[in-house]
Amino acid sequence: MRIPTRRALWILLLGPATIPAGAASISYTVPGTPPAGSSSLDVAPVGVSFEFFAFPSYFTNVTATKQCLSNFRSLTGVWPPIRIGGTTQDRAQHDASASAMVVYTVADPKDAPAKLTFGSSFFKLAATYAGTVVIGLNRGYNNIANTIAAAKVAQKSMSNLRAIELGNEPEYYAGANQPIAVAAGSWTPGVDAKSQNSWIAAVGQALGSPAIIQAGNSNTDPPTWGAAELIPNLNSTSRSYVYDYSHHNYPGGTVTSLMSHSGIVNNMKKFKADVAAAMAVGKEYVLGETNSVSGGGAAGVSPTFGAALWTMDYVLHASVLNIRRTYFHHGTVGLCYYCWWGRYSMGAPYYGAYAAQEAMANGSYIAQLDNGSSAYAGYVIYDSASKPLRVMLYNSEYYAGSGTRVASNFTLSGIKSSSVKAKRLTAASALSRADNGAVPTWGGQQFADVTCSIAGTETFETTTVTNGSVTFSIAASEALLVYLQ
Repeated sequence: MRIPTRRALWILLLGPATIPAGAASISYTVPGTPPAGSSSLDVAPVGVSFEFFAFPSYFTNVTATKQCLSNFRSLTGVWPPIRIGGTTQDRAQHDASASAMVVYTVADPKDAPAKLTFGSSFFKLAATYAGTVVIGLNRGYNNIANTIAAAKVAQKSMSNLRAIELGNEPEYYAGANQPIAVAAGSWTPGVDAKSQNSWIAAVGQALGSPAIIQAGNSNTDPPTWGAAELIPNLNSTSRSYVYDYSHHNYPGGTVTSLMSHSGIVNNMKKFKADVAAAMAVGKEYVLGETNSVSGGGAAGVSPTFGAALWTMDYVLHASVLNIRRTYFHHGTVGLCYYCWWGRYSMGAPYYGAYAAQEAMANGSYIAQLDNGSSAYAGYVIYDSASKPLRVMLYNSEYYAGSGTRVASNFTLSGIKSSSVKAKRLTAASALSRADNGAVPTWGGQQFADVTCSIAGTETFETTTVTNGSVTFSIAASEALLVYLQ
């Protein structure tokens, strides 16, 4: 993550909408078994990333954190994976004598520290989480002894430790003014790869544990930076210590471009070669840090319902591409437009994340029904017996809250049951913001401010199937999850 400067908050006033039907007709046939090339699903594909220095605050001062994560556990049966890292992991050094989790000084509570130290209690807090944790440690300072010391404490303290990152977004090191920086001389992807090769081997050997490193962690688009470039530059020893390969991604743009289904598909194409390179050496590929707009988000984009729809479509499409887990970043508490929750308000994007997690919950395979070239999307999730479980339908046409809100008809064929039920993800417009009172709904329910508890009565829409086909009306800037079992 790149640390933001402060921005003014934009307040959007939304008007009423009407929803006539008939803009377009979209038809998908649901295959009875996973089509060739379908991707297998992780048990919990939707993850959460926390900025390194802010992690203790999220877990000790933000009431919503535990419940928001627990809501996901209720869907999948496991706690969602988390990652702790970001820009400030490369500003942090371990202090074995420190009793505090983090120690730093800032001019304003909403600022990110330029440097910090952390004690062993940092890892003890991370160890209390019931799900898996990826920990990001410092490579930018080029103090490998300190990083190894921290890694040993993490390994000893955390039974839930999944992997360790060695540095965050290394392509920026050359301009980061790191003291005794690892990038003191010429800094290129090839030089970084040699550095990663050396550090992975040293840390892996010190820990005596295979498959312990989450490698890569760049933000600049592949192929210049990425797994396909990195892997050939790692020797067999280093590769044995790699758990998975990670990349970061912040698409940015306007609400319209962000939530566009064809835009999402186009943005994600750049990861295909990286995923293939990781799979070719028997490793998983993840988006270790991602969100809508870098630097904590954009006030007019990141907190909107359009960003919620992007979140939903983005993680589903990532899963189609064999990206096993997607960690959505949460930055400075109190200055984080893309955050799913804060101390006082819920964010609209949480609704999209929850809908995606529910769509894939207990699923084993996922396939995309559309070709990615239009505003309309369809994803089918299969159970462990390879039977269709759910279909997520998405109308990414942009609706700003005024004028006619046109709906399109989505028809599914190949349905075996006589009727199906569905849950709708909707809001007054793509610009709706939960923190401004324009709260979305997911199947008629909402997530309460402060606590993240689920409020309201769960509402299903039941539709009759005729001759194996069923049709749904989905308005612009809406999504619908159809249950086939």
